[in-house]
Amino acid sequence: MLNAERAEMLLREWTANESLVKHGLSVARCTESYGLREAERLGLSGEDASRFGEEYRCAGLLHDFDYDRHPTPAEHPFVGVTYLRAQGWPEPMLHAILAHADYSGVVPETHLDKALFACDELAGFLTACALVRPSKAIGEVEVASVKKKMKDKAFARAVKREDMLLGAALLGISIDEHIGNCLRAMQVHSEELGLVGMVAG
Repeated sequence: MLNAERAEMLLREWTANESLVKHGLSVARCTESYGLREAERLGLSGEDASRFGEEYRCAGLLHDFDYDRHPTPAEHPFVGVTYLRAQGWPEPMLHAILAHADYSGVVPETHLDKALFACDELAGFLTACALVRPSKAIGEVEVASVKKKMKDKAFARAVKREDMLLGAALLGISIDEHIGNCLRAMQVHSEELGLVGMVAG
């Protein structure tokens, strides 16, 4: 079955680095939230909406699944996409995975492409924002504090601010709305993402 359960199994099978696993889970939940919004806009409901959102989640789970083994731009995400294609994963999802890498020559075209691209860098940045808090809880992170951290070039310097801004623009929303959407998605799944925080006492 080509579903989120299988996608997460592949992510864990190919990825020894737990931080990379958590990144895949975070991007998946953020991207899925946009899939469910799009499903609602298209008038889908019930199982149809769930399946639609699940494809977005799978794209998030698998966008970097080959990175631990094949981290160079010459191989990632091309090795992974070749493997997934042989396994029969849907082409729109593979296109999104290719499009999330700005050096791949594939540009974000579909809503799924844009959602995955938009959530990739932001999910990592939101995780960093949570982990520098004393509690390490994503539930305590707010949009205003994220925007303040974005201006601090020394904070999470590897995260491309321009990609976060471009992602919001591709989705046709403000950066504030985009941050809020992804924050809520990660907060709902904070236990899965290991961002519940430390228990007091």
